[in-house]
Amino acid sequence: MSKKRKLAMIVHSGTLDKLYCAFILGSTAVSQDIEVHLYFTFWGLNALVKGGLEKAGLPADYKQMEEPMRKKLKEMKYPTPYDMLKRMKASGLLKIYACSPTMEMFGVKRENLIPEVDEIAGASAFLDVASDADITLLV
Repeated sequence: MSKKRKLAMIVHSGTLDKLYCAFILGSTAVSQDIEVHLYFTFWGLNALVKGGLEKAGLPADYKQMEEPMRKKLKEMKYPTPYDMLKRMKASGLLKIYACSPTMEMFGVKRENLIPEVDEIAGASAFLDVASDADITLLV
């Protein structure tokens, strides 16, 4: 039996453009039967706080493009970031990690996180997961 391929991605930004980037790559991976491990740290952790995915916007340099982008995505019937995350979870191939030191730094408790989070982990634990990944990315 061959080993399942694995993607390990560190999501360090919670802006809409970078979340879409991470989730498009992750969705594509699960559609190709690739196991996906997403580690949310620093400002990426904000996406895992309840309501965070819905509040995500573009960075200040591109803020003027946020509403046109949202409108276009809606016209395209493109899923929201949270819908994309739920679809990936439904595949059974996605595991979501919240960075424990970042949680402590920002005062985030487990109960503040969306239910899709699988594990609270530090860098060492995630590096163990990522050590045998076929693909590693930082978004």
